[in-house]
Amino acid sequence: MKIDLKKLTASQHTSIPFADKIDLREETLYGAKPFQSPVQLSGEVSNESGVLRLRGTIKTIYSTACARCLKPLDILLTADADMILSDDPDAVEEDDLFVLTGDSVDPADVLVPALILKVQMTYLCREDCKGLCPHCGADRNEVDCDCESKQIDPRFAALRALLDRDRDEGE
Repeated sequence: MKIDLKKLTASQHTSIPFADKIDLREETLYGAKPFQSPVQLSGEVSNESGVLRLRGTIKTIYSTACARCLKPLDILLTADADMILSDDPDAVEEDDLFVLTGDSVDPADVLVPALILKVQMTYLCREDCKGLCPHCGADRNEVDCDCESKQIDPRFAALRALLDRDRDEGE
């Protein structure tokens, strides 16, 4: 959805609202395609005393997995943006400045990067998630396995053999 900025530059203190749904199902992030739900955009582009400004919100469901137990998670992601739009070709894009390449702007070009910046590297199903057992793969949130007590650090295996031999000789 492109918004024609010629309408805004003609008169000051005007605004053009926008609302749209976009499809980011093919967007790859951390080796997965987490945006399987529609992405909703809303906001307005305004002319405030000759300065073009885009204010908007983007929200969607981010589908991922718990970093410890691998259970599927759906996280509601929301990002807000308040950007000044500049048509100066020598301007450098900054946190609050978006450089235009023509007489129109696509709100998705401004809001999607704001959404992606909200994504964390890892998510947990709950703060105290115990994760998976590294030996048997059991979900420690649901099952108490005794692998920890059976496993011996390989660096101490020789000492364990000595203790076992001493125990056998004592009997």
